[in-house]
Amino acid sequence: MTMAETPLDQMLKSLQNLYPEKIDLSLDRLLRLLDTLGNPQDKTPPVIHVAGTNGKGSTIAYLRAIAEAAGYNCHVYTSPHLLTFNERIRLAGELISDEFLIEILQEVKDVNCGAPISFFEITTAAAFLAFSRVPADILLLEVGMGGARDATNVVRQPLLTVITTISYDHCDWLGQTLTEIATQKAGIMRAGVPCVIGQQMDWARTEVVATLQECGARTGASLLLCGRDWATAAAGTLQLDYHGQRFEYPSPNLLGPHQFWNAGSAIAALKSQSHLTIPEAAIRAGVQQAAWPGRLERITQGRVVADLPAGWELWYDGAHNDSCGEVLAWQVAEWARVEPEKPLHVVTAMLRSKIPSVCLRPILPYACTVSAFSFVNGPYDQTGPVFSADDLAAALKTNYADVMAYPSLRAAVEALTGQFPGGRLLVTGTLYAYKELM
Repeated sequence: MTMAETPLDQMLKSLQNLYPEKIDLSLDRLLRLLDTLGNPQDKTPPVIHVAGTNGKGSTIAYLRAIAEAAGYNCHVYTSPHLLTFNERIRLAGELISDEFLIEILQEVKDVNCGAPISFFEITTAAAFLAFSRVPADILLLEVGMGGARDATNVVRQPLLTVITTISYDHCDWLGQTLTEIATQKAGIMRAGVPCVIGQQMDWARTEVVATLQECGARTGASLLLCGRDWATAAAGTLQLDYHGQRFEYPSPNLLGPHQFWNAGSAIAALKSQSHLTIPEAAIRAGVQQAAWPGRLERITQGRVVADLPAGWELWYDGAHNDSCGEVLAWQVAEWARVEPEKPLHVVTAMLRSKIPSVCLRPILPYACTVSAFSFVNGPYDQTGPVFSADDLAAALKTNYADVMAYPSLRAAVEALTGQFPGGRLLVTGTLYAYKELM
């Protein structure tokens, strides 16, 4: 049964028609619109601006949880959303209401007067308008893509910036080399503003760090490098060295060894600023309370899990590039070590802009079965067409001999649970299929 469109759905769809391109990295159109709106991006609370290939959202989740544990109100801007567009805009701790969102979108649409502008640009303008009108202590701002030419990169003087793990993704827009991609990410750096550089993958660290250091020197940003100025270690707890001081916190609430990196970036960032006073107790509480759906999340509600027979677990992770697959494999390997009797069934869907063999190669050696499915219910700005189940299965057969194809996620789950007595289902390959789980 198809659900009727809400007024918010209708408004968001109307904004898609203002510009034909899904992605067009440029600031001219947005700056024109923001100027007409009175430059709301200059009237927000102090900004922590976060860029990177992987870990941006998780790092913001830790920043928010810690700041809120310290008693502060946070605005948050993230993308994409998983279930509803409102997830992208959090005002002083609460998701924006449909009514206020429609109001500001209509205002921005009217001011734009039908001029060409991308969906992400016009909705980002609306977010800045909302952030300028509701009081809060801090704005946590996630880059959509890249950094230098991203629509969020209109904040003139952020409180601080954070650059998380950098890897290969969106290469058609950001560049084919790590140097090119890192240079784009470094576009959020500002003169005299601290920039916390997070942990990098072993195979990328030398090139990425050298590039970011060059960009920092050219920009005049003050860099806090992981491995030089701060570092994390996982030893049953989260251990942080910050400028020679040792701190110890509980293990992060989010699952996976890489979450020690993201939590560490958030803590180092908050220690590098003086606008917010963050007690150690707030850091401990925030590390334990942070939540970020769709990232190594055990699914315990929704129509798919409701139909699971006894003996099955359902997990979801939005891994969609090489380093995502690598860090996901760390947790998969741990599952295999601790529970070798519980077989892993990988169920995947992907955008055609991704390279399936690269994304999933690290986890396939642990898989009992691999299944591909097609999805159709991605967010409004889903960045391109998806693989059909048959084409995705064919693309993966060079890495895994027998890949099964199903018309939907539900069909894949029904087939697997009917054929096997139990195990762990891991749905991965894109964030855009989350809605089909829930």
